[in-house]
Amino acid sequence: MSSPNDDGSVTVELTVLAPVVLALLLFTVGLGRIEDADGQVTGAARDAARAASVAADPAAATGAARDAAAADVTGDGLDCRDLNVTVDTSGFSAGGSVTVHVSCTADLADLALAGLPGRKTLTATSTAPIETYRSVTP
Repeated sequence: MSSPNDDGSVTVELTVLAPVVLALLLFTVGLGRIEDADGQVTGAARDAARAASVAADPAAATGAARDAAAADVTGDGLDCRDLNVTVDTSGFSAGGSVTVHVSCTADLADLALAGLPGRKTLTATSTAPIETYRSVTP
């Protein structure tokens, strides 16, 4: 049985705790969205490196990497403000490798309520081998 002094204490506790629980929930969702965006940029770098590694020459490799990264980022629905794709073709020879660095400034303005930044620059680097017994034009 409750005492007369306990009347309304549950309502006060709920009123005080509800915003804290909601803020923690929004923060958790925001961190998940940032992690998902980071995974998308990592996947774009991986796919871009693979596309560059099957190209015939360094110029074609650079174009293929940029196209693959742009297609991945836009296809995944990531709002990327400044997509920057850098392709290192210095090792572009049979048995060599190609390295792609992808940088993207993701727009996260809808997460500002959760206390997270409005924009975050995400970066990823991936290297793909070029087949040993393949004909390439250096």
